[in-house]
Amino acid sequence: MNIRMPAVSGTFYASTRDGVIEQIEWCYGHKYGPGGVPEVNESGPRNIVGLVAPHAGYMASGPVAAHAYNALAHDGRVDTAIIVGPNHTGYGTPVSVWSSGAWATPLGKARVDEDVANMLIGGVVRAGESAHIYEHSVEVQIPWLQHLYGDSVKIVPVAMLAQDAGVARELGDALAQVKGNVVIIASTDLTHYEPLESASQKDMNIVAAVEAFDSAEMYRRLSSESCTMCGYGPVAAVMHASRKLGATRAELLKYATSGDATGDYSRVVGYASVAFRREATGEGLVDL
Repeated sequence: MNIRMPAVSGTFYASTRDGVIEQIEWCYGHKYGPGGVPEVNESGPRNIVGLVAPHAGYMASGPVAAHAYNALAHDGRVDTAIIVGPNHTGYGTPVSVWSSGAWATPLGKARVDEDVANMLIGGVVRAGESAHIYEHSVEVQIPWLQHLYGDSVKIVPVAMLAQDAGVARELGDALAQVKGNVVIIASTDLTHYEPLESASQKDMNIVAAVEAFDSAEMYRRLSSESCTMCGYGPVAAVMHASRKLGATRAELLKYATSGDATGDYSRVVGYASVAFRREATGEGLVDL
């Protein structure tokens, strides 16, 4: 089996099983977290189509990420998580899917859903591994999923080097073709290394566009306000796919900054968790 070994275990998160569990549970219980470790609602409605979650080190962004996974736990059990992150390293193709094998973390091996991965490949989306070898944006989401669902959850890692609106829409169209009990996760941080006041203002303007499902406005604000959000392409792709898959509501679950963790508000990084939901039907899981 083709195993992708962790690149940022021991830096972005702990290097041991017990250490990762302790960190994740600390994030859930943190004053900026949701307040406690959730239990998976086995009869959950599965109305969450997509999520946005941050990807910095757990000690900085983990309490905000915990809100995304807390919402997912209450929403029910998922079979496959497609994780779309920005490609910070510059390696690989414009959009790269790791299409086989498994990804190792201190919590075990998360198997790649090869059927779903192969469904995405075509056009701008290519199978490739070089984009993922050193990239952290997908990796840091996986222990959260393993903590909730153990080894039952499968993953599809996607890295976006090209993040323009056309590529995001094409990827979003491909994501919207996937059937089954799937959640799509956009991995991003928001404004980088600005004073709190300017960072939070820019970030809230971006979040408002996301809540309106308006990716064109999000791109416009990114440019006009010089916002240094790193995963705008993944967010646009997941937003587009979620809308096509029936999501009618985008909910900001939590916003905070690195300053809330460090106490230094002079140069913060912004973090947000967002859920894209269908209307509740009362009928449990809707087969996509």
